[in-house]
Amino acid sequence: MGDVLGHIGFGDPTKIKAGRHGGRKAWTKGFKQRLVEHYGSRCDICSTTYEPRYLQIDHRIPFEVAGDPAGEMNVMDFMLLCGSCNRAKSWSCEHCKNWTADHLLEVCMSCYWATPEDFAHIALELIRRLDIVWKGKEVPEYDRLLELSKHAQKDFPDFVKEALRDYTDSGT
Repeated sequence: MGDVLGHIGFGDPTKIKAGRHGGRKAWTKGFKQRLVEHYGSRCDICSTTYEPRYLQIDHRIPFEVAGDPAGEMNVMDFMLLCGSCNRAKSWSCEHCKNWTADHLLEVCMSCYWATPEDFAHIALELIRRLDIVWKGKEVPEYDRLLELSKHAQKDFPDFVKEALRDYTDSGT
C-alpha cells in the first residue's frame, strides 16, 4: 500500500521518522487540539466555522521561508485553514517574489496570508481582501444579493462593493 500511496503523491507513511515526513514536522492530534482551543474551530482566513477534522494546520509564515520554529511548538506560529483557503494561500505564496527569492520574514508577517486581520499587502501586491462566507440561515441573504446583482446586470463582487460604497457614503 505504501508504494500505491507514494505513487499517487501521498508519500509512504512507513517513511515517517522522528515525527517528520519529507523533512517536515508531522502534526500531533494534541497540537491541533491546542490550536482549536486557542483560535476556535474556524478557518483563520474566511472565518467559517468547521468541525476540527476539516481544518488543516498551516505555518503562518510559509515553511519555505521560515522553516519550522525551533523548540516548543507555539500556536502563534501556526493557523487553522479550510482546504479552500489553504490552497489559495499556497498558490499565492508560491508565486510571490518573497517566497521564490528574498525569504524575508517581515515581508511575510505583513502579508494577508499570515495576518489576515492586519495586513499591508497580499504577496507583495497592494490589495485589500475580505473573505465573506454566508452559512446556514444566512444563505438566503446571499441568494438575495446575487439576485439583486443580476437584476442590476452587475458582476456580484462589483455589486457588493458598490453597495458598501453607497452605505459608507450615506454616513449610516
